[in-house]
Amino acid sequence: MALTSTLPLYSHPKVLPKKQMLGLQALASDYGRCLGHDSAWFITRRRYSRSKRLVVTAAYGAEGGARRRVYGESQAQQPLSSAPVKQIATFLAPAGVFIAATFVLWKLVEKLLMPKPSRSSSVENKSPSQGVKWSFAAGTNLLSSVTAKIDRQSKLTLNEFAKELRAFSSVDMSGRNFGDEGLFFLAESLGYNQIVEEVSFAANGITARGMEAFDGVLEANTVLKTLDLSGNPIGDEGIKCLCDILVNNTGIQKLQLNSVDLGDEGAKAIAELLKKNSTLRALELNNNMIDYSGFTSLAGALLENKTIRNFHLNGNYGGALGANALAKGLEGNKSLRELHVHGNSIGDEGIRSLISSLSSHKGRITLLDFGNNSITAKGAFHVAEYIKRSKNLLWVNLYMNDIGDEGAEKIADALKENQTVTTIDLGGNNIRAKGVGAIAEALKDNTVIKNLELGYNPIGADGAKALSEVLKFHGNVKTLKLGWCQIGPKGAEFVADMLRYNNTISILDLRANGLRDEGAAYLARSLKVVNETLTSLDLGFNEIRDDGAFAIAQALKANDYVTVTSLNLASNFLTKFGQSALTDARDHVYEMSEREVNIFF
Repeated sequence: MALTSTLPLYSHPKVLPKKQMLGLQALASDYGRCLGHDSAWFITRRRYSRSKRLVVTAAYGAEGGARRRVYGESQAQQPLSSAPVKQIATFLAPAGVFIAATFVLWKLVEKLLMPKPSRSSSVENKSPSQGVKWSFAAGTNLLSSVTAKIDRQSKLTLNEFAKELRAFSSVDMSGRNFGDEGLFFLAESLGYNQIVEEVSFAANGITARGMEAFDGVLEANTVLKTLDLSGNPIGDEGIKCLCDILVNNTGIQKLQLNSVDLGDEGAKAIAELLKKNSTLRALELNNNMIDYSGFTSLAGALLENKTIRNFHLNGNYGGALGANALAKGLEGNKSLRELHVHGNSIGDEGIRSLISSLSSHKGRITLLDFGNNSITAKGAFHVAEYIKRSKNLLWVNLYMNDIGDEGAEKIADALKENQTVTTIDLGGNNIRAKGVGAIAEALKDNTVIKNLELGYNPIGADGAKALSEVLKFHGNVKTLKLGWCQIGPKGAEFVADMLRYNNTISILDLRANGLRDEGAAYLARSLKVVNETLTSLDLGFNEIRDDGAFAIAQALKANDYVTVTSLNLASNFLTKFGQSALTDARDHVYEMSEREVNIFF
């Protein structure tokens, strides 16, 4: 009977017709020599089972049996070899190439047939300065490019921020890192806003581009009084943009631009704003990069401006030349009340120029901040002379200079005559016991000073004694700061004795004086005595251990009328036992008098 087959396009082992059946053995032998007998049969079977493309129809009879015998004999005669692996490779390699080529062609066709997403470059290049249509719905004034950058979650968050702007009169959004895009989203909530009066966008990564968000907004808003943009890298270009917008603003009275990378060019733009704007009352430009040129520009603005009252230039680079330039502007200004030039390396010469112009100043200066300006006793002399003559001065800061005992004595003499200064800061001036003694004597005749800062001066136990002896029965000091003054346990004893009699001091700072347990015990004895004024005691950094904590705890328990509400013992050497004793004392005070004492470990 005949054997027929249906074949695929690609090649496979040839099947013999019936007439050549008798030569099957020889043929099998030839295949065995080329491919191996089992290989030929295996490949044929494999192609049948996997591709389903080879259909074989055979009739079996005597000839079929002969064929099977030939196959069996060929299997017995030939051993297994590695030829099948090679044969498989010859068939699989073309199939793999075919599949890879098909995949590449499919991807190519897909890329050609799929439509490309349309992009509108004209929208992305559109600038906010081209005009914005404002609405009352948050986010509707966003540009398309801005919208694309804000995902859904960010929009939800910004919507919550926008609700705050529309609901509260004072809103602090500092440190939320929403950047320029977020500011564009939120700015519209300020347009025609009749609620918010103070808003802080400080430390949000806002750059010069973000200032364009205020275009058309600040002109329309007349309710907003305070705008804080501190801590954003706005730069001179951004400041120029902001100033152009604020020229027509009639609401903002306080503008805070601290640490915004502002230089001399930005200072010039602000100077031009001050010449035209008549609503600003307070301007903060602290910790920027304003040099002599910028100081000169601002000084010229002060000559023309008639509304500015608080001027902050702390932490810039004015120097003596900048102070000289600023002095010329102060002479003709009548509105200024506060001058802050802390940390400008002004020196004695710069202070002389400023004090000279302030003496001719026709306004009423109430605050002078000359801290950290390398002022010595020579510069302190000029300050003292101004204190003597002033009838309006309330606050004087000479913190972190180097006036020494000589300068302290000059300031003390001025305080004997002055009856207006309520706060004076002489901390960090290398004042010793002699200088503090002079200050103490001034307090005998001065009942106006309420806040006295003498920290960071090595006054020692003798200085603490001189000051304590006066404050027992004299003066009207309510806040006394003696931190880092090296008074030790002996100085603590003098202070503790003073507290038994003093009835004015409510805040006492004795940090980092090496009091130890002995000094804590002295103070504890005074706490047992009824003191109706002391509310805050700071004993941090004093090497106090458990024994000192036990003494203070017992004092709190013993005084049924204790008025202390804040006790700081942080950064000492307390264990859990000392802390537990203080906690028990706190609970006892609350149970007995229902007064809460906040104790900090």
